[in-house]
Amino acid sequence: MYTPSLEKLSSELSRLPGIGPKTALRLSYFILRSPKDYVTALSEALVDVKNKVKLCEKCYSYTEQVLCRICLDPNRDNNLLCIVENPSDIPQIDSSGAFKGRYHVLHGVISPMEGISPRDLKIEPLFKRVQASKGTEDQINEVVLALDADLEGDTTALYIAKTLKTYDINVTRIAHGIPIGGDIDYIDHRTLGRALENRVQI
Repeated sequence: MYTPSLEKLSSELSRLPGIGPKTALRLSYFILRSPKDYVTALSEALVDVKNKVKLCEKCYSYTEQVLCRICLDPNRDNNLLCIVENPSDIPQIDSSGAFKGRYHVLHGVISPMEGISPRDLKIEPLFKRVQASKGTEDQINEVVLALDADLEGDTTALYIAKTLKTYDINVTRIAHGIPIGGDIDYIDHRTLGRALENRVQI
């Protein structure tokens, strides 16, 4: 028999992405059986993340300071800027070890079907950031678009690229295609087409 408080907890947990009703119920029972100290620590962590975490004033990633760790890193290449959809994309790209520049987070992509326009994203601050760097030591010379290879990602990339090219700046996009270890027999036609478009000299 469920109690009202257990039902409420399960209902709230099921609103998390990737958490269905059964998983939410299992998590609720886990929390119920856990020591009170753990539950208190968990609730404090949830409140802290809402109260302390904010957007970096420069790149719009998450931080607890005015600027994030990457924006404060003096060893980064200020002339190279990577555009990502969400803050969670940054550690993914950074862990590759292949990119040492700065980042700019859009917080979404253009999606007319969902009513999301460029005004709803951090696109205008991106253009202002590029313009403000012109003629300085930290001038942004290349913008790398690291957006998903779907309709919304393509639309957003084209919109940004079209505007930035009027600033006489080099705009590139990360390559998409067959993953390392992938078997051509199991690759879809769109991915295979991208791989052929992005072929490189060897």
